[in-house]
Amino acid sequence: MTADSVQSIIDQLREQAEMDLPNEETPDVGIVMGSDSDLPTMAGGQGKRPGAYAALADELGFEEQTDYEDAPESRFTFETFVVSAHRTPDLMYAYAETAEARGIDVIIAGAGGKSADLPNMTASIAYPLPVIGVPVQEKSVDSVIGMPQGAPITAVDAGKSFNAALTAAQVLSRQHSEIRERLVEYHQGLQEDVGDVSRDLHELGTPGFKDEYWDE
Repeated sequence: MTADSVQSIIDQLREQAEMDLPNEETPDVGIVMGSDSDLPTMAGGQGKRPGAYAALADELGFEEQTDYEDAPESRFTFETFVVSAHRTPDLMYAYAETAEARGIDVIIAGAGGKSADLPNMTASIAYPLPVIGVPVQEKSVDSVIGMPQGAPITAVDAGKSFNAALTAAQVLSRQHSEIRERLVEYHQGLQEDVGDVSRDLHELGTPGFKDEYWDE
């Protein structure tokens, strides 16, 4: 028995898959997670390191698309859903099955617990669409990466959904030079930061650097 709220999303996904909208108007990246309790890891905030939302929206200029039929101004967009492999398997199946037809080019799937099955099940159903798995906790790693030969998934280290988003952007960059340029600009910014810190550490010396940068 599927709850009405879940069935309405399933029906919506299937209707959208039949619309055949131009790729420019559909989300490029789909982000799914097993529970809203995974959101601090997948999006960042609440004492967590920056997540996939921060990488896409803040660093790479993507916008979150909340209405499938009304794309935001940005050319590159992503969408976000809660899809539980264990509590709502029908929804998980419908999302993965319709993703490619809905214009999604790559999926980021995060789940926690020892039975973090959402990423690998999504990868199996959505194949050959690339899926990047995010183990929300350390204990989720084996479950996320434990795919048999012939059933691939790409995965990042526990909690590092930021890296998953960068990987998704790398996949897209093979078709979109603009995304490649944004990735290169982001990486150059990281290099500049390291260079600035290195010079300051050298010129200030360790005690001076600690006084300048470290909180007492």
